[in-house]
Amino acid sequence: MHVILTFILLFAAWLLWSGFFKPLLLTLGVLSCVLVLVLSRRMGFFEKGFFSLHLIGRLLPFWGWLGKELITSNLQVARIVLSPSLPISPTLIKLDALQKEPIGQAILGNSITLTPGTVTIDDHDGQLLVHCLTESGAQALKEGEMNRRVAALDD
Repeated sequence: MHVILTFILLFAAWLLWSGFFKPLLLTLGVLSCVLVLVLSRRMGFFEKGFFSLHLIGRLLPFWGWLGKELITSNLQVARIVLSPSLPISPTLIKLDALQKEPIGQAILGNSITLTPGTVTIDDHDGQLLVHCLTESGAQALKEGEMNRRVAALDD
């Protein structure tokens, strides 16, 4: 059942984003969704319980919070870039992920990279190497709010 629901969601997203309804393109869309399902199944995505409808109740608030963080970070980076003195202090930090599963660590790394001014460079054994544009951005990551919120998705 999870596989069928996932296929429907993937294909609906593909249709929404592509907007093409020609037979060849629809066939390619179906094939790409099937390929994603095959690879996901081989990776154990469905057996490990990563996909569950109960997660939607946690995802929506997380996406809202992440959206707010994206806007805040965009404004901070714009202020830094537009400032004549260009007050940057590039910093590399190591961040221990609270998530034990690789998918949770990937969500954390991607969430960090999505926010302007930070880039996840490496994820090895649950430890993320992150480049931050400023020391204050590094400190905010070390405080762990994003790490805790991503970990809460997995509970």
